[in-house]
Amino acid sequence: MTLAACGTGGAVADAKQACVYVHRALNLENQSASPSITASTRLNLENRAIAELVRATPYAARATSIDGSWNPLMTTIGEAQRVSIVNLAASLTRLCKVANSSTPYL
Repeated sequence: MTLAACGTGGAVADAKQACVYVHRALNLENQSASPSITASTRLNLENRAIAELVRATPYAARATSIDGSWNPLMTTIGEAQRVSIVNLAASLTRLCKVANSSTPYL
């Protein structure tokens, strides 16, 4: 029982770390939506946002390996390679809200 609790705690810690990168990515994506920036700046910010999600991937994968209930976080992060971050922002925000809550269980 004790080892299972430690494992779940490890999953939460990894999910929280993934969310640090998710938060950075969402901030960059929000900056890229500003109408006052150039197209090249927008592209740079969008590329940096994707890079932050790539950095989140190993943490989300570890969380999922420890506790499969974190699979939605890992899957949503992975979808950023195919789907615009704008379309994933609400899901990522909700998943990270869970990870950072006082009862971080999906």
